Amino acid sequence: MNDSTTRPDLPDHLSIDPRSAHHVAAVFEHDIGIRFNGKDRADVEEYCVSEGWIKVPAGKTLDRKGKPLMLKLKGKVEAFYR
Repeated sequence: MNDSTTRPDLPDHLSIDPRSAHHVAAVFEHDIGIRFNGKDRADVEEYCVSEGWIKVPAGKTLDRKGKPLMLKLKGKVEAFYR
């Protein structure tokens, strides 16, 4: 198992898109969980704890570049290692 001392601190703002300025590859070497308004979410693409929002795909809808269209949901966000 991974020791909590070897895990990097979870950033306030994190994105799974490697082209984003908020992508931290070292964090994704571990299993991350996101709790939004008290419920665990598995479909979060990006989050910001301090501003209280997450971005999730809007079903199968794609934007003009072929990427999933994102919805921004506001509420209480908690990020944690599993």
